[in-house]
Amino acid sequence: MSSQTVFRLVSRNGFDGLQEFKEPIPTADKYEVVVKVRSVALNYRDVAIATSKYPLPVKEQVIPCSDMAGEVWQVGELVHELVVGDSVIAPLSTSFLYGVMNDSYEAFGGTVDGMLQEYIAIPAHALIKLPKSSHSFTQWASIVGTGSTVWNAFYGNTPLKPGDTVLVLGTGGVSLTALIFAKAAGATTIVTSSSDDKLKYVQSHFGADYTINYKTHPNWAAEVQRITNGKGADHIIEIGGAGTIQQSIESIAHGGIISAIGFLATASPGQIPDLALLTILHDSA
Repeated sequence: MSSQTVFRLVSRNGFDGLQEFKEPIPTADKYEVVVKVRSVALNYRDVAIATSKYPLPVKEQVIPCSDMAGEVWQVGELVHELVVGDSVIAPLSTSFLYGVMNDSYEAFGGTVDGMLQEYIAIPAHALIKLPKSSHSFTQWASIVGTGSTVWNAFYGNTPLKPGDTVLVLGTGGVSLTALIFAKAAGATTIVTSSSDDKLKYVQSHFGADYTINYKTHPNWAAEVQRITNGKGADHIIEIGGAGTIQQSIESIAHGGIISAIGFLATASPGQIPDLALLTILHDSA
C-alpha cells in the first residue's frame, strides 16, 4: 500500500468544499513517527477555517482538523520512546510546546496540513503516548484542543488554586472542559448560558456551583459580583470576544486572569468597548 485518502478544502465556503484525493503515504525520517489516524474531532476552529471566518492565515487547499488520536504505524531509526502500536495524540502545533507563541509557529489544519487523512508524519518529540484505558480514540481526540487550551488558561499565567472562583462563558467544548478542570482543582464555578436546560444539565452532570442565564440577567457581570460578594472571578474563560469582553472585565477580580479564547459574540462598531479605559477604571475601583 503506497497511497492514502486525504480530504482537502478546495474552497472555504463550508464543508461542501471538502474533496477527496489520493496521495502518497508519508515515510518517517529518523526523528519522526508515522501515525495511523484512528479518530478526528471537530472543533470550532475547524468550522471557522472551513467557512472563512478564521482570523489567522490558512494554507491554500489545506487538509483540515487539528485534533486526532491514532496509533504509531512506523518509527524513525532514532526514535526510541515510541514503538509501533502505541496509542498517541498530537498537539495543535509541533513547534509550540512551551513558552510564548510567535508568528513562526505552524498549526495543524491551518498553516500546515491537518489530520483529515489516513496517515501523518509527526516529530516524535511532539507526540503524547496514551495510557492503557477504556477510553476510545474518539474520546481522546476530543480532548486535544480543548484540554490544552484550558490548561494553558489555568496554568500558563497565574495558576488556578483551590478556592478560586472560575467564570465559564457558555457550555461548548472549551467551556465544559474548563468546568471539569476547575472542579477538579477545587475551584468555585459559575457558568453562563441562554438556556435554562443547559444550565440544569451542567449542574447535574458536571457540578457547576452557580449558573447565570444571560437572557434573564443581561447584566450578568452584576450577577457575578453578587455571587462573589463583590470580589469577582479569579479566572474567566472568555469565549465570546467583542460582544462579551466588557462584562468579563466588569466580572474579574483584582489580579484575576481573563483568558481571551474565542470570538463567538460580535459587536457593532459603535458598541465596541474601550478596553483600555475599562481596564483602568476596573483596576482603580
